[in-house]
Amino acid sequence: MEDKLGLEFLRVVEQAAIACAHTMGLGDRHKADAAAVEAMRREMDTVGMDGTIVIGEGERDKAPMLFIGEKVGLASKHKDTYPAVDIAVDPLEGTNLCATGEPNAITVLAASEKGGLLHAPDLYMEKIVVGPTCRGAVELDAPVKDNLKAIARRLDRLVEDLVVIVLDRPRHESLITEIRNAGARIRLISDGDLSAGIASAVLGSGVHAVMGTGGAPEGVLTAAALKCLNGEITARLVVSTPEQHERLAKMGVTDAKKIYKTDELAPGKKMIFACTGVTEGNLLRGVRFFGEGVRTHSLVLTYDDRQVRFIDSVHLNKRPDAKVRFI
Repeated sequence: MEDKLGLEFLRVVEQAAIACAHTMGLGDRHKADAAAVEAMRREMDTVGMDGTIVIGEGERDKAPMLFIGEKVGLASKHKDTYPAVDIAVDPLEGTNLCATGEPNAITVLAASEKGGLLHAPDLYMEKIVVGPTCRGAVELDAPVKDNLKAIARRLDRLVEDLVVIVLDRPRHESLITEIRNAGARIRLISDGDLSAGIASAVLGSGVHAVMGTGGAPEGVLTAAALKCLNGEITARLVVSTPEQHERLAKMGVTDAKKIYKTDELAPGKKMIFACTGVTEGNLLRGVRFFGEGVRTHSLVLTYDDRQVRFIDSVHLNKRPDAKVRFI
């Protein structure tokens, strides 16, 4: 599956990134998201697979765009036999970032064999994300200062040398205070905890952990990437209303207080994670338009064969005089 579909999914996230990059800086987050969704769906329907969206857009209103349970791929149009694939997407992580031209907007897709990705509802999730060196060092219910000391020990540095990414939200006021009181430094971000989680698992990114509450679907996508990068996420769903408990039950989640690890959020034996930069970021460059075409920068991860590919692509205009410039 990884060999056959890895580059196909690269094409999907590239085209989604190019589509929404045309809306970058226009101040219209809905237009940016719609462009990414439409391009991603169109490209996925050309891929040789029997795909099912398990995390996507339109869960609540069943909008005709990558809603949970939607079938995608050539199997939906032809009677040929194709591999069954579960797919999680975030067509544009950081819609506000794209709309305002801020860094770290990306298009994202993860895929696995049937049952390889947790069917996470559109709820909040408490998360701690760390890189390979710190696997097993943190606990979700441990005091923040203890987790930071454990991370510092594993990395052989002082707590004061750590950089922790936290979403800039009112709900994180107490967390931010605890991190600062422990002596660590904080990088507040307005959106994009998925790309931050990936960065925490890559040496040299300058990110040592991600802490706080964000979307559960993004948590599963983060887990898919971390599984390929040997990082770790520990997480728990935030359930606060009877309606949310009912939704969980319908999705087969019986323990709302369960703490999930990476392999429980992304248990698949085959895993593909692909993302493309839309705006400039810590790991990926944004989409660049030039006279001869478009340039994209992507990351493709596969679990079984342990490949990490940073891919710089030039998409030439279909003209006989189009030229490639070395950059």
